[in-house]
Amino acid sequence: MKKYRINIFWGICLAGLGVSCQKGFLDQRPDKALLVPATTADMQALLDNTDVFNTGPGLTFIADGDMWTTDAGYNAYNTDMERNSYTWSKDIFAGQSCPDWNIPYQQVFYANVVLEGLAKLPRGNTDALSRNLKGTALFDRALAFYNLAQLFCAPYDPATAAATPGIPVRLTADVNSRLPRASLQEVMDQVLADLDAAGPLLPFRAAYKSRPTVAARWALLSRIYLGMGNYGQAEAFADSVLAAGAVLIDYNTLSRTATRPFPRALPDGNDEVIFYQAQSSYSFANAASPTFLVPELYGSYAVNDLRGALFGRQLTPGNFKFKGTYAGSLLQFSGLATDELLLVRAECRARRGELTGAMGDLNALLVKRWAAGTFQPYRAVDAADALRQVLQERRKELVGRGLRWADLRRLNRDPLFRLRLSRSVGGKDDTLEPGSPRYVYPIPEEEIRLGGLVQNER
Repeated sequence: MKKYRINIFWGICLAGLGVSCQKGFLDQRPDKALLVPATTADMQALLDNTDVFNTGPGLTFIADGDMWTTDAGYNAYNTDMERNSYTWSKDIFAGQSCPDWNIPYQQVFYANVVLEGLAKLPRGNTDALSRNLKGTALFDRALAFYNLAQLFCAPYDPATAAATPGIPVRLTADVNSRLPRASLQEVMDQVLADLDAAGPLLPFRAAYKSRPTVAARWALLSRIYLGMGNYGQAEAFADSVLAAGAVLIDYNTLSRTATRPFPRALPDGNDEVIFYQAQSSYSFANAASPTFLVPELYGSYAVNDLRGALFGRQLTPGNFKFKGTYAGSLLQFSGLATDELLLVRAECRARRGELTGAMGDLNALLVKRWAAGTFQPYRAVDAADALRQVLQERRKELVGRGLRWADLRRLNRDPLFRLRLSRSVGGKDDTLEPGSPRYVYPIPEEEIRLGGLVQNER
């Protein structure tokens, strides 16, 4: 079996019974009886399907305010859901099926299939491979639930999470059961419980970056706790990854003229990548699509900041197409990497007033991003100044990584960082106000119809 390719038998099962992007998850229920893996080799093959398990949401890439398009570009997008996301419309999907909902629930289904299959093995799943498979399935399920919550649930607030609608939390492979929406607190409790259970089961190293490791679990927990406002835990888990020898790329070693300047993350390239995930593919992200970095963002890169040339390619005069995907391919990277963890730790340190550590982390990152010998270390006059600088660099460093939407949702609760997004299409102005209910995507209509779920306020 070649790397990153499941065997023919499982390929047929996945293609024939998997959840199509053209159908809703509940509208095309897989038959678990036809999909039960019989051996650990089958389970490994199932979990190694990168087209399923290493794909995350992608629609918010066009909604987060870092990109813009022309009227002609807007009209040329392949789907209404892309156009509706761009303008933050009340109805996003217009009757279309949503990959950003279907694929995570496909991941949950297959993870549950593996967990149930492992429980039936005669060995009692105590050997090293079985333990690793269980840890991987738990990690994958946690990541799927977390990704769903970033689109289809309101931002996490510990004071209201128990009363905030979440998503259906499926813990068995029986997709015929109709589950209501759990509370957001229950969703996040399950995410953290899965990652806690995965902790002693995951390996320290994996053959491929598409497989989770101990460091990937720590990195994901750091991302999750940052979004939950638990800065102590976010810093602690980021510190665990960085202390274990995480690597930063020196951008001076990359070609600024290359169309795809970053090394391929798969199977094991790009030393900065901790865990590989790519965003669902949409037409607005195609190489020739006239979707550009907003001038305010692209203009924020200094002359000697290599990220400007590495992240943007001039497609038309003065308009720069984003090319800085860490995947090293046409797909937009949304996985876990060292630079994100440095910025998480810097933010958490700034929030608790530890200026030396916060600016030390920021400067350790930026010296690898500027032309050799040109970078002058940043300094902060106080904690507020440090936090402002860290958040500015977070936006510039992590552009296109699927994180900006979650950042807007959490930062809009702070009056110092609230942003009003606006854009114009066909002479009509559209705005997205801080705290707007349109920061929560609607549940796809087929799930409302077949699953009886309560729709989000829009």
